[in-house]
Amino acid sequence: MSFGQNLQFLRKMGNGMTQEELAEKLGVSRQTVSKWELDAGYPEMDKVLELCNLFSCTMDQLIREDMNVCDEAYSNIRTEEVEAFHYVRYAVISPEPEEDAIRHVNEWAKNLKIDAPKVIGWDFPVVSQEQANVFGMHGYAAALVFEGDVPKTDLGTEVLLQEKQKYAAITVRQSEQSPFALIPNAYKVLMAHMKVNGMKEKVDKNVISCFEREYEVDGIWHMDIYIALEK
Repeated sequence: MSFGQNLQFLRKMGNGMTQEELAEKLGVSRQTVSKWELDAGYPEMDKVLELCNLFSCTMDQLIREDMNVCDEAYSNIRTEEVEAFHYVRYAVISPEPEEDAIRHVNEWAKNLKIDAPKVIGWDFPVVSQEQANVFGMHGYAAALVFEGDVPKTDLGTEVLLQEKQKYAAITVRQSEQSPFALIPNAYKVLMAHMKVNGMKEKVDKNVISCFEREYEVDGIWHMDIYIALEK
């Protein structure tokens, strides 16, 4: 836990705000901000309150929590316009639904002779307390995205349309390593970025509110995580 690290993290989440820009907003010198971030000095209470207001965080979060969950595994935090696309989805409730759902969707792609399928996925909270707590189950949906024309299909499921939508996004490098730590933390980083920059998550039954896409680049697995934004 470090106030300085938390401040540095929040500043970078603020669209890459520099120390000079933060200093100007607070009416202090850049050297003062640098000292705060090095834990070589601490702001007066009025400046702490200004920081909380500026970064939309509580005093407890700023001073006591470890907000600096961002590390070298995360990169390219951005806002992205995702063009409209058609897709078919398959949902599973099981102890390991991700593997089941993605495997099923890849079988669809194979049947449709799609060599390099674009597959996305997302969690959905449709399990009962008993399923979750007693049997360790949760829900997951995987979708096969059609880029361009929609092929004729007899998959026995509806072809859905996702309209053009703005998303906040982050890339996770080597996503297969420690996924139970890296991926939840990536969501924390992205949501912190949204909060600092005044972005609001969009909740709409006609929009995929968040999704993940895993892919390989030069032998290294990456995952892009998207959260839908209000306009």
